[in-house]
Amino acid sequence: MDAIANGLQWFVNLGASVMLPILLFIFALILGIKPSKAFKAGLTIGIGFIGLNLVIGVLTKNLGPASQAMVKNFGLHLGTIDIGWPAASAIAYGTVLGSLAIPVGVICNVVLLLLGLTKTLDVDVWNYWHIAFTGSLIYVVTNDFALGLFTMVVHVMIIYLLADMAAPIVQKQYGLEGVSFPQGASAPGYLLALPVNWILDRIPGINKIKLTPETIQKRMGIFGDSSVMGLLIGIIIGILAQYSVTKTLQLGVSTAAVLVLMPRMVGLLMEGLAPISEGANKFVSSRFPGRDLYIGMDSALATGDSTVLSSSLILVPLTLFVAVILPGNSVLPFGDLATIVYMIAVIAAVCRGDIFRTIVTGLINIIISLYIASWVAPLVTGAAKAAKFNLQGNSSISVLSDGGVWTTWVIVGLGKLISWGGIGLIGIVTLGLMIWFNKFHDTKKKQSAEAKEAA
Repeated sequence: MDAIANGLQWFVNLGASVMLPILLFIFALILGIKPSKAFKAGLTIGIGFIGLNLVIGVLTKNLGPASQAMVKNFGLHLGTIDIGWPAASAIAYGTVLGSLAIPVGVICNVVLLLLGLTKTLDVDVWNYWHIAFTGSLIYVVTNDFALGLFTMVVHVMIIYLLADMAAPIVQKQYGLEGVSFPQGASAPGYLLALPVNWILDRIPGINKIKLTPETIQKRMGIFGDSSVMGLLIGIIIGILAQYSVTKTLQLGVSTAAVLVLMPRMVGLLMEGLAPISEGANKFVSSRFPGRDLYIGMDSALATGDSTVLSSSLILVPLTLFVAVILPGNSVLPFGDLATIVYMIAVIAAVCRGDIFRTIVTGLINIIISLYIASWVAPLVTGAAKAAKFNLQGNSSISVLSDGGVWTTWVIVGLGKLISWGGIGLIGIVTLGLMIWFNKFHDTKKKQSAEAKEAA
């Protein structure tokens, strides 16, 4: 078991830019795609991820110090530090339980696909760290290894269900045919955005606001251009950070560069993914007539969208402001400020690319996340100690993204209160919803579509 766990850890440590091309190359060969075409597709995806990481690196490198400066300028004193998802994933995979997350996730995915209970074929195995995270927290709470494993199974079922449900709007909004987002930090945003969007539709005046990148550019001319918007947002953040004129302008141009380059890197990813997606559809239609298949990918594919980028940048100073005034919050947002772009990926799709609605819903999501992250902080700190993670002098740590997502609150809360009964209840409900969604809901939907075509 140690040898297998070490081997899996080595593979994960290769990083998404190496790991995903290898997996997708093997997957493409299984689908019957020619080796040369499969190799080129996998390599293109790897290059796209490197480009994407370089652009995100520019954002993080510039946004991180600006955020620190804002925290210092406004005199924020909150006892729990947000360590961000990179550190959280290291903690999650750093435990013995967490090291088993990848085989648990893969086996569950295969079984659920064979049973027809999910449409998502998840090739983004790196993001199984999300289930490793909740499994490790449950283990800290209960000291029950088996319950931790069961928690990972239940959590991955929830993620696949949400990914399947959100896939049609994700594909429509971002032009990602045959793709879903089974990512633990973004998929849960689907169920949060639905009721908020429904309420906004019914508020007089508010329901008339349409603020998409297209309408902004039409009304504001050059100031609505994504590069100019990025420049202005960067300058505003620089002013709030009390930067010098030179540093403020540098931050503005860097932010503009991110808004322009991000969509191009995502376009490169999609170029590599296109032949694999096409091959997957042919494979499924020939062997499983009538069934759809989605390729599960990182929600990084949505980060090139103008609505997602603009909204996330505006949410950074708003998040810091809310953290200060929110009664009962103990978390100082820091590590995950640059991760907001992932947290709102599915939310923006539900909001139909409307920047105003995405910001409103995203802010509600941030408020909820701050409370949950504050509540779960002792458990995250305990898991970090179990993984021998260096706390760097901090007595309390948490994670705004995964530590604050509502699925963590439900899973860890019920697991803490009722142990096996709580996690089992979540599992039964999720399984029932998967059966309803994939066996009955979709059947009725197809029958209705066929009836319309016949008419």
